[in-house]
Amino acid sequence: MSDAREELSRRIAGEITLSDDPGATLRKWRTDFDVSQTELAEQLDVSSSVISDYESGRRESPGIGVVRRTVDGLLDIDERRGGGRLRQYARVLSAGFESDIVHDLREYSTAVSLDTFYDAMGATEVVRGEKDHVNGHTVINSIEAITRLSSEEFYRLYGQSTNRALVFTGVTRGESPLVAMRVVSPTPNAVVLHGIEADDLWEHASDLARVDQFSLATSTKDLDACLADLQAL
Repeated sequence: MSDAREELSRRIAGEITLSDDPGATLRKWRTDFDVSQTELAEQLDVSSSVISDYESGRRESPGIGVVRRTVDGLLDIDERRGGGRLRQYARVLSAGFESDIVHDLREYSTAVSLDTFYDAMGATEVVRGEKDHVNGHTVINSIEAITRLSSEEFYRLYGQSTNRALVFTGVTRGESPLVAMRVVSPTPNAVVLHGIEADDLWEHASDLARVDQFSLATSTKDLDACLADLQAL
């Protein structure tokens, strides 16, 4: 876990330091960790106005020393909470993916019913497939995965088992991820298209799910809330 922390620390610090808008990038990572300005300020022993000024650009861009302290503060807060975000990143890293492609990849200790998984995702089922459970999940940025992964890399999204749910985020109709999945065999137990209502699905989505015999659902629940609730499975 210490290696994952160092890797994540370097990634965050690099993004903030090299960003055209360091304050906005700092804010992005702070909110990704679900840390308030007040909590981060207390961790760094500064006033919350200091954090606000950096994020809004009212204060000169933070130097590398401030960035390092801020990153360490975020990671320390996460570890104090149980290290959920760090474990999430470590799983993705160990699977050989960048965190902008895979948000989370996890195997469960016991099978989880599909309905329980749907509850965590706030999902609405469109098609029920052959299997009523999942043994893990992979949450994927659909555009990044489709444009950057080879068919072999796409297959690795299944982790240790295809008896899982694939969640594609940033979906507008669902056509691209469902077509891309056709190059990979076998198919997962379930697919959730995140960011779209069932009524806005690609017209052939349900037919493809039935042909390939996987369950298909949609969700518009906040992604960070989904990731947090999936941690409890």
